[in-house]
Amino acid sequence: MTDRKSPLAPFKHETFRTIWIASLSSNFGSLIQAVGAAWMMTTISNSVDMVALVQASTALPIMLFSLISGALADNFNRRRVMLVAQSFMLGVSVLLTIFAYFSLITPWLLLTFTFLLGCGTALNNPSWQASVGDMVPRENLPEAVALNSMGFNLTRSVGPAIGGLIVAVAGAAAAFAVNAVSYLPLIFALLRWQPQYPPNPLPREALGRAVSAGLRYVAMSPNIGKVVFRGFVFGFSASAVLALLPLVARDLVGGGPLVYGTMLGSFGIGAIGGALLSARLREFLTSEAIVRIAFAGFAVSATIAALSPSAWTTNAGLLSAGACWVLALSLFNVTVQLSTPRWVVGRALSLYQTTTFGGIAGGSWLWGVAAAEYGADKALLASSVVMLLGAVIGLRYALPEFKTLNLDPLNRFSEPLLALDLKPRSGPIVIMIDYVIAEEDVPEFLAVMADRRRVRIRDGAGHWALMRDLENPEIWTESYHTPTWVEYVRHNQRRTQADAAIGDRIRALHRGVTDPRVHRMIERQTILPHDIAAHKTPIDMS
Repeated sequence: MTDRKSPLAPFKHETFRTIWIASLSSNFGSLIQAVGAAWMMTTISNSVDMVALVQASTALPIMLFSLISGALADNFNRRRVMLVAQSFMLGVSVLLTIFAYFSLITPWLLLTFTFLLGCGTALNNPSWQASVGDMVPRENLPEAVALNSMGFNLTRSVGPAIGGLIVAVAGAAAAFAVNAVSYLPLIFALLRWQPQYPPNPLPREALGRAVSAGLRYVAMSPNIGKVVFRGFVFGFSASAVLALLPLVARDLVGGGPLVYGTMLGSFGIGAIGGALLSARLREFLTSEAIVRIAFAGFAVSATIAALSPSAWTTNAGLLSAGACWVLALSLFNVTVQLSTPRWVVGRALSLYQTTTFGGIAGGSWLWGVAAAEYGADKALLASSVVMLLGAVIGLRYALPEFKTLNLDPLNRFSEPLLALDLKPRSGPIVIMIDYVIAEEDVPEFLAVMADRRRVRIRDGAGHWALMRDLENPEIWTESYHTPTWVEYVRHNQRRTQADAAIGDRIRALHRGVTDPRVHRMIERQTILPHDIAAHKTPIDMS
């Protein structure tokens, strides 16, 4: 078996191996903390929707703040962003332990702490997931993402059960203390890692502009849009099982915290199996077929949880749910990463996470309300119907297959020498490119320019237009604007090797004796003579 097909190939890279092992400790502690928080809520509140809000309060910050975190991941040192996030979560966990130990926790205070931990996760996740591509070669990325899922679910298979045991023997405060300690190995591993990021001579994007660039890129990338939509539907429907699992353990099978922990453990064991099977399944099935199986399998598991009075039967169903969870989410994640260049991968992943965890947060709340009104069994049955609808949606919005696009920077652009002394903030900049196109090539030219328009807008251009000369019909002019000169340079540096095919096709259609002529101009407003005297301060012509 070649390294590329081996599910363990990423472990040959020391950085990935070290941080993966350290992450096991952090994931282990987080799952123990989740058991403690969920079970503590059942002891301090009789409201079933408050129990469901424990999961929602953790997922909500990911929905609210992940896009900003993705912009930070693409514009700052990702290692440092992760260190800040891990240190913040360590501090919150220490405070939660103290408050729980002295019996100062109320339902809303518990939700506040879990919300703050979710904020740390929201800050950490885009940088962590985007950093996987910095630790392993692109050809090992699917295996690395699957290994991350497997690592999390290795801890899920035993962590919740141990968490339930800790809560039953020593109380929730002990579970929170274990979580606080679990951050230390990962912080140490991140301090040792010294990644070599390529230098970027351009200034950082402003936060608002960086967020807009991420939204624009996803909006102009139809394949990523499909993944984002399907991720939302999956998160919304599948969240019912995990959000209502404490009620399933307590009310439907009559168990305690240890039973709840073993149920989460069964879910984790199933997820490990799903991670190990993922690469094998991709050899025989399309990505869309695997995702439909995941939706349907989760629906069956939710139905079993709703109808079964036996913890053993429910655990068996949760094995399938865990496998389906990893199969779907790992495919979504890998598809986004393989469809996105490095300059925007943090923002693309964060938008995917925002919608997916937004679905989880909204679904957790909605299914909790439904359980309070109609019972946990009815809510689970309703969620299973939505899961089946999620599989049917694939008939219209099928998940794209993995593609071997080369999304490395094209590096063909050289900043031209200018006669005017422009500052980086000078603008607006107007670009006009003249092409000579024979009449018989016009249909093909228009088709190629449709792709060129999408790429231009995706990479930051505005006011794109294609014009034809009325006196010389063989001359066509492409025009677009950028706000400033530095944004024009940034726009050209974002082109990838895969984008080069579009430019090559256009140049092949160009019939001019020289290359297409590029006009780079700065837009200026005129001032009438009688208005000049009205200006009391100099006009900035930069």
